[in-house]
Amino acid sequence: MTDPISDMLTRIRNAQAVGRPTVDIPFSKIKLSLAEILVKEGFIKSVEKKGRGATRKLEIELIYEDKKNTIPKIIQLKRVSKPGKRDYVKAKDIRLVFGGKRGIIIISTPKGLMTEREAKKKGLGGERLCEIL
Repeated sequence: MTDPISDMLTRIRNAQAVGRPTVDIPFSKIKLSLAEILVKEGFIKSVEKKGRGATRKLEIELIYEDKKNTIPKIIQLKRVSKPGKRDYVKAKDIRLVFGGKRGIIIISTPKGLMTEREAKKKGLGGERLCEIL
């Protein structure tokens, strides 16, 4: 697998398309950090690390707007920076999604993963990983 972050976003997108309450994703520290940001921002309910050694995985509990699990909370997951074309942004050039009202952009900075709002506040630039609406 050349792009584990894309794989994670696709697994979440596919699980929401069929109305699953949870999705399992192979563990990595960057995926855990990304999922924790999604929990903090209210896009997913929870993330839990399970297993040991090579069988470690993340179990992500998804949020839906209705009882029948047909309307997911996440409207769009979009990978911005790709292995073939990285997308870097300076702190002064960071733009907010819909003026900061609806979605977020997750940026990989020297201080770790954070939302575009946090990065702009701290004056940090970095690689734009994904956009979530």
